[in-house]
Amino acid sequence: MSCLIEISQQIRAFRDARDWQQFHNPKNLACSVSIEAAELLEKFQWCGTEESFDLAAKKKEEIRQEIADVAIYLIGLADTLEIDLLEAVSEKLRLNDAKYPAERVRGSSKNYDEYEGGAKA
Repeated sequence: MSCLIEISQQIRAFRDARDWQQFHNPKNLACSVSIEAAELLEKFQWCGTEESFDLAAKKKEEIRQEIADVAIYLIGLADTLEIDLLEAVSEKLRLNDAKYPAERVRGSSKNYDEYEGGAKA
């Protein structure tokens, strides 16, 4: 059994023990992913790139907890929608590989449609 399946089962058990499934619809879970991601982002608000590394080291446990919150809601959303998260990530990486060929985009942060002859969405 994969670790993701085990974590999904733990999330479901936690949710069900509290009778929270009634609140865990796709809209609420998607909102919660965004809210928790914003809480993660808030940890880095107003700091520069280099400072963000120092901050991450100093506040590692707080950041770790926010990352876990994002993951819990994301895994819960995928589970609710019966989406195989690992398969979806693998497929998205394959699509991104086609959109962003390493030999063309190495070292650049441009979007795929900003490259000469870039792929269309």
